[in-house]
Amino acid sequence: MEFKGAMGGIYRLTEWITRLAATNLLWAICSSPFLFFMIMKVLVIQQNLANESLQMNWAMAIVAPLTLFPATSALFTVVRKWNMGDTDVPIFRTFFVGYKENYKQSLIGGIFYTLLFAIMYLDYTVYMTQFKNMQLVGIIMLVLLLLLFVSLFNFFSMVVHYHMSIGLIIKNAVLLTLIRPFRVFSTLLGSGLLIYIGSRYPVLFVFFIVSIIAWFAFFNFYATFMKMQEQMEKMQKQKEEEEAAQAGDAVETIEGASPVEDKNETLRK
Repeated sequence: MEFKGAMGGIYRLTEWITRLAATNLLWAICSSPFLFFMIMKVLVIQQNLANESLQMNWAMAIVAPLTLFPATSALFTVVRKWNMGDTDVPIFRTFFVGYKENYKQSLIGGIFYTLLFAIMYLDYTVYMTQFKNMQLVGIIMLVLLLLLFVSLFNFFSMVVHYHMSIGLIIKNAVLLTLIRPFRVFSTLLGSGLLIYIGSRYPVLFVFFIVSIIAWFAFFNFYATFMKMQEQMEKMQKQKEEEEAAQAGDAVETIEGASPVEDKNETLRK
């Protein structure tokens, strides 16, 4: 049964609220070990417990590749379907199929990104707190951290959209982040705004914020992908036209050339 007018709008709105909330809850459940240690870290920071805060950092780093990265890949599997027009996919089944199929690549990518985040964050902290005369390096590290954060969105999008090795996925995720600065800025700005709203109303993180960020990130990635594909097709078409024109010129040259007289005929003359 299809509703029209205001009732149709309300019905579609409730459908999307249900989709976003269900997907977000599945992600939160599968990421619960990481989220638990993250919440504990916030609590120990509020109590100024430095050693416990460091322990929570280690705990998050260990469980992130095992839980957070596979769960986020599964989330991107669902939002990929939505962005490509298949909005009525079974959420539960699609989520866990994506979780299973992409677990290995998500785990390996998670280890790589976690190590890189840890090293760069440590460098940023050291340069900003221990070396006051080298804070410029700390600022550069902060910028690189933000770029690495955005490349994560491209990483998850590529994991669920392409069949390629994990090395190529990481390489292309970083390259795509660097060559598309507008998309980087818009993804970063949109994600930052949603995270700010979530910080004001934490309950939204449980139901909506993460799934909306994932949907927006894949939307940006897919728009970039379609544009690059269109440019490649245009370049290929132009190349084919140039080759056809060159072939045509060659035919005209052959047709316009005077045939060489037979040597025997020339001698007889």
